[in-house]
Amino acid sequence: MARSPQKTSAPASGNAITADLVAVLVAVTDGTPKIVTIAGGAALPSGPFEFTHRSLQTALRAWVEAQTGHPLGYVEQLYTFADRGRSGDARSPHSVSISYLGLTREDKVGEGFEAHWSGWYDYFPWEDHRAGAPAFVTKLIAPKLKAWAKAAPSPTLQRERWQRCAITFGLDDRDWNEELVLQRYELLYEAGLIPEAGRAQAREALVIPGKPMTADHRRILATGIARLRAKIKYRPVVFELMPAEFTLLQLQRSVEALAGRLVHKQNFRRLIEQQELVEEIGAMAADTVGRPAKLFRFRHAVLAERAVAGTKLPLSRT
Repeated sequence: MARSPQKTSAPASGNAITADLVAVLVAVTDGTPKIVTIAGGAALPSGPFEFTHRSLQTALRAWVEAQTGHPLGYVEQLYTFADRGRSGDARSPHSVSISYLGLTREDKVGEGFEAHWSGWYDYFPWEDHRAGAPAFVTKLIAPKLKAWAKAAPSPTLQRERWQRCAITFGLDDRDWNEELVLQRYELLYEAGLIPEAGRAQAREALVIPGKPMTADHRRILATGIARLRAKIKYRPVVFELMPAEFTLLQLQRSVEALAGRLVHKQNFRRLIEQQELVEEIGAMAADTVGRPAKLFRFRHAVLAERAVAGTKLPLSRT
């Protein structure tokens, strides 16, 4: 049985500090971005850093494999969170969360383990703009944010609050910036509109749609989504999420799933061709509806140079 997230044992002292390692493991399946979760979808794979661990990444890999049965492949450090009070338990020792982003494919999670896959838009439904801005953003979130802004103690602070809301959520005819995932989450937290804020502030939050997570895990997930959305614009990390062979439409749908926005089909394909990211394999996809589609793979030269700055998978606006 997989082990659940836990804290390192520490002396009963007000100065005790624990270090937890948290993994945001992402896959894209049939146009749906997914993450590995544990605890019934309420937590990300995680565990404490212990003295027996050789390094932070070694410890992370050990915890993830224990909880998911899946050895980590591509992984990079995201951010270290050390804010007091975000766990919702004032009695717990001060915890430092060191987060990582990993890219994989859904079929690699082991069977019989605690982990399972969850759609990341279940946790951030306001982030999916592929069919346009979700109606509840303007009907529910915007009015609650406006009320929060008006509740500020001075006109200046009221204006500053609303300006943040408008910029972050694309209100008042401002453009939606898909990379501001963490800023949107933090704004909703500060405004008391999500359950995590209610836990931390010992009061009932004005809840909007979106599945909460334990401790600070949804904040960490927001950081991972934002990092990946920015990264797909200048580095071909989507390679890690695709099967060995794919159609250009599958590639496009995967990029759109991650970005939460549609791309212009012709421009997208033109840019892919100009950068010589893929090559035909001389076969057709058997399971496509209508006209058969050509199968492609990423060029080996590109795969070898994936770490070189400037190689990118562009996100083109419709």
